Amino acid sequence: MKLLYSPASPYARKVRVLIIEKNLQDQVELVPVVPADKPDSLISANPLGRIPTLVRDDGSSLFDSPVICEFLDTLGDGTDGRSGTGDGQWAVKHLHAYGDGISDTVFTVSMERRRDASEQSPAYINSQVARVARGLSDLNHRVGDFALTPNLGEIAVACSLGYADLRLAKDLDWRAANPALAAWYGEICKRPSMAQTEPPK
Repeated sequence: MKLLYSPASPYARKVRVLIIEKNLQDQVELVPVVPADKPDSLISANPLGRIPTLVRDDGSSLFDSPVICEFLDTLGDGTDGRSGTGDGQWAVKHLHAYGDGISDTVFTVSMERRRDASEQSPAYINSQVARVARGLSDLNHRVGDFALTPNLGEIAVACSLGYADLRLAKDLDWRAANPALAAWYGEICKRPSMAQTEPPK
């Protein structure tokens, strides 16, 4: 299989973390692409031109990242461990969406800042940063239930924190405000899957 991805994407990072956690490196080839360039390899697999996209061995493709993650969780080591089972799966899915929602909000700030300075809205940026801060504050109270062998939701949260560091470092000192979350993140970042997928600065 081939994973079309961008190194800075928190959504692609989730998938890459899971590949390592599930020992699927020999089954999935990582293919970096620049979505803005609309490469044929990406557009043919995903007409929306979004990453990550997984091209399966039979040529069919899967997107977006939650779908890819759940598919990969049926493969490799610990096939019952990362998506949750029974009623517990809904807590995992909820946390997965929570992490993605934080990444989505950070992404909107990044896109706003790519506009010409005269067209940017400081009020909009501030509102989005405040939204991230509220989410992280809430997660700070939930993190006592998190594990260091992460499920898909916890992987999504960890990747969203890394993305906040990448894009909002000057806006948000989230560690000082959320010590419990910061301590958990510091520990989970020691996992090879997180260390090997750290986004470029």
